[in-house]
Amino acid sequence: MTFVSSPLAGRAIGLAAVPDPVFSGAMVGPGTAIDPVREPSAAVSPVDGIIVSLHPHAFVVVDDEGHGVLTHLGIDTVQLNGDGFELLVAKGDTVQRGQEVIRWNPAAVEAAGKSPVCPVVALEATAEALSDVAVEGDVKAGAPLFVWQ
Repeated sequence: MTFVSSPLAGRAIGLAAVPDPVFSGAMVGPGTAIDPVREPSAAVSPVDGIIVSLHPHAFVVVDDEGHGVLTHLGIDTVQLNGDGFELLVAKGDTVQRGQEVIRWNPAAVEAAGKSPVCPVVALEATAEALSDVAVEGDVKAGAPLFVWQ
């Protein structure tokens, strides 16, 4: 069982509210989304594991059970070409839950015309494999988001 924590402080809104059909339709996988606090912050690892994919706007951590969790910082933020994002770890690094991975500013993303909403997705999972999914309410970085059976 994998307990997935919020990589950011903000408000849980659920995947259906993500302004991107690929995420809102759960085509990438089930999970939830965070509408982040509009201030400079660091996205933290939602689980203990290894960074298997790392881009300025997104990262995937795989835990000991082989569960890969994608954190995507904003929507269409790949178009910002890394501007405003600072990588704090490297691909292949072992990270602990709560460890800072990428520093960014959601307000700057919004000012650039992109949505700062952050999907947090269980890769290669079924919706039935997740429980206790946070889809509303304020969350702090490190707070429970969902459980992956």
